[in-house]
Amino acid sequence: MAERQEEQRGSPPLRAEGKADAEVKLILYHWTHSFSSQKVRLVIAEKALKCEEHDVSLPLSEHNEPWFMRLNSTGEVPVLIHGENIICEATQIIDYLEQTFLDERTPRLMPDKESMYYPRVQHYRELLDSLPMDAYTHGCILHPELTVDSMIPAYATTRIRSQIGNTESELKKLAEENPDLQEAYIAKQKRLKSKLLDHDNVKYLKKILDELEKVLDQVETELQRRNEETPGRETASNLKCNKDQHVGICRLAEEGQQPWLCGESFTLADVSLAVTLHRLKFLGFARRNWGNGKRPNLETYYERVLKRKTFNKVLGHVNNILISAVLPTAFRVAKKRAPKVLGTTLVVGLLAGVGYFAFMLFRKRLGSMILAFRPRPNYF
Repeated sequence: MAERQEEQRGSPPLRAEGKADAEVKLILYHWTHSFSSQKVRLVIAEKALKCEEHDVSLPLSEHNEPWFMRLNSTGEVPVLIHGENIICEATQIIDYLEQTFLDERTPRLMPDKESMYYPRVQHYRELLDSLPMDAYTHGCILHPELTVDSMIPAYATTRIRSQIGNTESELKKLAEENPDLQEAYIAKQKRLKSKLLDHDNVKYLKKILDELEKVLDQVETELQRRNEETPGRETASNLKCNKDQHVGICRLAEEGQQPWLCGESFTLADVSLAVTLHRLKFLGFARRNWGNGKRPNLETYYERVLKRKTFNKVLGHVNNILISAVLPTAFRVAKKRAPKVLGTTLVVGLLAGVGYFAFMLFRKRLGSMILAFRPRPNYF
């Protein structure tokens, strides 16, 4: 009965039953602006896997709804479902994808453990994944003075602060209404309160931003090593291309290409670095970390990433708040609230007109739409 009620509310089915594992499709619950979701979606694209994606809107607080909390008791995206397997947390999902899809047609993003590249890839993956991206995100919203050219609307700070109390009240109410999830809701409430206390601390934020610079220094040095290992095209013809360890480098030079962070292949370390740089750009930390000639290798790397087909397909427009968040959220709300007699076609037509009109408005006013629909402090 409960499951039927959840389906009636529009929640997609959680499992596909009666099928062999090979036939069961991947189902991903994510949010476009979730940093962890972005990494998982890029991995799926790089591995060319077919996946059914469902948005769990954080601005509409869908991640706090009982159906999703029963799926993941932390109430966080992303969540991957593959047959009877439910995997939560980005790193575990990525590892699952890498270890499960092993056929020759599926690109590998992690070298074999026996490979000389494995320790390098693993090191930078762990180093970059250890960065407190949620703290950077919340911190720059609460303290925009720390950023330059942030792509987040400036008025968000006041609105988010005003909603902190409302979010705590909502979680408390949901805990009372759903006894089976009471512990999960209370735990989430405590985690949220603790995080926001840290993320609103300017001294703490400056400390972790200084630590970020040290990490990016390591990355800059590693990228410089790759440049030095890759000979110029004028010397490529003099290299002996055989089965030795330089064959990959020789091929790159002949083709006029550049290596990635850890070698000739795009790996999980590159996934972490690419999505990290894209988020830092969104937050307004690009100029501080690689602008004006600072860390030129990092700047060149980011420019290459932006041109990569898979990256552009998954994350090309994600930093545009209007396209990636405002209009989709408005569409979702309108679709839920529109009378059934209107029909989907008419709703889509009306929203298309609204979208066109929205483009004509002042940017600040556009962004305010997303906060008008039950805003919450943890948008990303």
